[in-house]
Amino acid sequence: MKRNISIALLGLFAITGCHKTPPPQLGNKDVGKVISQMAAVMIHDVTNPPLASRFFAYTCLAGYEIVSQNDKQVKSMHGILNDYPAISTPKQISGYNSQLSALLAMYETAGKLQPSGSLMLKNEDAFLDSCRAIGFSNEMIDSSKSYAKFISKKILAYAKADGYRKISNYPRYKLKRTPGSWDLTPPAYMLPVEPYFNTVRPFTLDSAAQFVPDPPVPFSTDKNSAFYKFLQLSYAKSGNGLKQEEKDIANFWDCNPFAVQNDGHMLIGLKKISPGAHWMGIANIACKQSKASFSKTLEVNTVVAVGLMDAFICCWDDKYRTNRIRPETAIRQYIDPHWKPLLQTPPFPEYISGHSVVSSTSAVILTHYFGDNFKYTDSVEISYGVPPRHFSSFTQAAKEAAISRFWGGIHFMDAIDNGIIQGNKVGKRVLDKLNNPKGS
Repeated sequence: MKRNISIALLGLFAITGCHKTPPPQLGNKDVGKVISQMAAVMIHDVTNPPLASRFFAYTCLAGYEIVSQNDKQVKSMHGILNDYPAISTPKQISGYNSQLSALLAMYETAGKLQPSGSLMLKNEDAFLDSCRAIGFSNEMIDSSKSYAKFISKKILAYAKADGYRKISNYPRYKLKRTPGSWDLTPPAYMLPVEPYFNTVRPFTLDSAAQFVPDPPVPFSTDKNSAFYKFLQLSYAKSGNGLKQEEKDIANFWDCNPFAVQNDGHMLIGLKKISPGAHWMGIANIACKQSKASFSKTLEVNTVVAVGLMDAFICCWDDKYRTNRIRPETAIRQYIDPHWKPLLQTPPFPEYISGHSVVSSTSAVILTHYFGDNFKYTDSVEISYGVPPRHFSSFTQAAKEAAISRFWGGIHFMDAIDNGIIQGNKVGKRVLDKLNNPKGS
């Protein structure tokens, strides 16, 4: 009898011993945390908006690649994005968790791309400590990290080939100094940002000039000209011309990483996130609110980031081709030498409006994933002292972001209207390539 009981207990031990507790599930909030940590490092580094979009795109692609290799519902970007390589799953690595690997690939990629990438690697260490605390074994973590590094290396090679590194070898940008051309603006008179960003390889576009907008209204000092009327309209909206709601909207969408303020004889930098970081934050608000799966969250972040970079490439191509004067410079020269815009003028040409382009692109993509009437509260910049705003759709938010640039005194209306059109085209192009790569 004792022998039978012993055998029974041994059998029970064998059954329970073979049972492995499944690893904890990671979710949309974990993806969003990596993005918010990247944005914080970008603020630390004062990363310019086009470059920020590049960091987001390749970092998300690293995580997305692992998801696409392990989730049959997620398609590979090979054959969709320009020159994107065919990447095989490493056969020598086993025992990994694909979700953990995806997040680690993001940390590894951001750690290599961002100037202060060491901060992202410290964030990675803290993340791994939290993973151990919730039940991930050291063996699984090690395997997942090996997989992540393998994929990150492939994505970094893809990034290295996009032409961005060649920009440092180009001649220094020279101001045109012709009537109606862009000039440096106060208070810091900063040099132009990324004048050669249009030479970077786009992800879905045939070229940076694929969606060239209508040309800007021609510069003229004739008081009956269309340009001068734009000038007067911008001037009329300064100071007491703005309602409090318009001021609030302009400040909400400021997103100027280069802002400085005069403090006596000193210039003090003001830390702010970029437009792209704001929209990446919105994307993760939508993913969290809709309870999106881990895979969908990484897909949404990746497609938005890809769209942002292509939007900046298009937009910057127009900016430095048209090289149009900013309202601040023109109003001071031709109407009122003491005029100041509500927002600080960013250091690059006026046409076309970057906020209008990238916001419209992002709205098109997010609407595709979450629908036309997705209501949400934008709390992305609460930690930076910006109160939340409520929106009934992504399109409403994009239109508000666009018009905020006029109310802020940094754009003329044609740059805003045509920027929305260009941004919509870029967003649709990204989705067309994703859903019908051979027919695009």
